[in-house]
Amino acid sequence: MVSRIPPVWLVVLGILSVQLGAGIAKSVFDDAAPMTLVWLRLLTSAIVLGLVVRPSLRGRTPEDWRVAIAFGVVLGTMNWAIYESMARIPLGIAVTIEFLGPLGLAVAGSRRPRDLLWVGLAGIGVAVLGLEPADLSWAGVAFALLAAASWAAYILLSASTGRRWPGLDGLTVASVVATVGMAPFLVAFSGRGIDEPRVVALGALVGLLSSVIPYSCEITALRTIRPSVFGILMSLEPAAAALAGMLVVHEFLSAAQWLAVACVIAASVGATRSESRLAAPVPG
Repeated sequence: MVSRIPPVWLVVLGILSVQLGAGIAKSVFDDAAPMTLVWLRLLTSAIVLGLVVRPSLRGRTPEDWRVAIAFGVVLGTMNWAIYESMARIPLGIAVTIEFLGPLGLAVAGSRRPRDLLWVGLAGIGVAVLGLEPADLSWAGVAFALLAAASWAAYILLSASTGRRWPGLDGLTVASVVATVGMAPFLVAFSGRGIDEPRVVALGALVGLLSSVIPYSCEITALRTIRPSVFGILMSLEPAAAALAGMLVVHEFLSAAQWLAVACVIAASVGATRSESRLAAPVPG
């Protein structure tokens, strides 16, 4: 069924699913701690991937395990940080700041001075956010920046994991690592809501919407879509997050904040296009 959907729409579906899941998670923060929702999301993903993928663990080298464990640590950190940020600042703003991670990674891979334009444009977007500090908190921004750094590390480790583990084996192992690694912190610090059936059910739904469905859509789409097109489509994440914030938790951004989102999206599209041109083979 999924394979019959055009790849571009698969990517868009994955983006909308992720942000809808984030909006639902934020709507539950009054009844559960962000870490509780993150852990339930990771647990759902680990269970579904484990049942579907059934990764082969035999014959793995110590380096394979080190990469997968590092991937799991980053995966858990990235999800925890963005949920802690969402609990403090608007969803659309949190994801816009988080998107500076992959944007910075794309620009760092470029050697053309002209690509500094995209850094400047993203900087303008962040500066515009600072014009209306009433909706922001230093802690929320700091968590979003940690999520941004984790997202960049996630991209790098995802590539390393993909080279060492076939299919979704590495991602499945990383999901289990993230789930198990976060469990002691959940018990020690903030397991609020974990004993409520409603929270558990919504956490499982968030896991399906924000992990299982997007992973399936992206993996299927990447079999036929060009990476440059995929990168440009992923630049829609901040706008999708802002829309989810409006529809699910009734967070309405100001004109200035929408301008900031647009600046970051434009910078991401520009950086992605530049990176794809550099990576493209020279016609003979």
